[in-house]
Order: sequence, then C-alpha cells, then structure tokens
Amino acid sequence: MVHLAAVVREARKTAELTQADVADRVGIVTEVFGRLERGYLLPSVLTFRRLCRVLRLDANIALGLDVEKDPSWLKVPEPEADDPPALRRLVRTLRRMDAAQVAVMLSTANALVRHTAQRPEGQAE
Repeated sequence: MVHLAAVVREARKTAELTQADVADRVGIVTEVFGRLERGYLLPSVLTFRRLCRVLRLDANIALGLDVEKDPSWLKVPEPEADDPPALRRLVRTLRRMDAAQVAVMLSTANALVRHTAQRPEGQAE
C-alpha cells in the first residue's frame, strides 16, 4: 500500500493534477482517493485500472513488480534439496493439481494435523 501510494502521488504531481481532478476522472470520491494516496486504502481492480489509465501508470511498476529487473515473483519455488524424497514427490504432485484439488488436499492436511495434535503423545490408532 505504501509503495502504491507513493507511486500514485508522484504520478499525480507529475501530471499537475489535484486529488479532486484524479478522483473525478477515476470516478471515486475525493476523500477515498486521498486515503488511497496516503496508503490507507487499496483500490479495487476496476479502480486500479482506471487510476493507471488516468495517471498513465504501468500497473507492474505501480504494484512494485518490475518484471524486467526482478522476475523472481513469477518463479515457483523448487523443493529444498535437503527435503525428504517423499516431500519432494508430494510437492511435484500438488503442482500438477488444479485449484479445487489443491483446496481439498490443504483441507485434508489441516484436518490430519489437527487430529494428530489432539491425540495424547504415544497413542497410536
């Protein structure tokens, strides 16, 4: 939020516009734009798109995602080399699943962890 606020404020000043000017062009209330520019509020996706268009901002730069210099946020982390082989296989399998399948697996894993934590130590089923 802080980065976005600073970029928006600088772009507005460069364009020699007031907060009211930008708010009017984006279609939001001036007070809302002021909170956004001070870093107290994140815009909706639609408002963000309008804001980028009005202020002629590159969305990646506004969000701090400089793809050319640092594409690391796009990379999927590889399993750690010292992870057990079974964990590495599990991670590879999870990556081939769709979002619904991953959600089921996450729910199952959380239930298993909760169940295991509730059993007294040394008790097996």
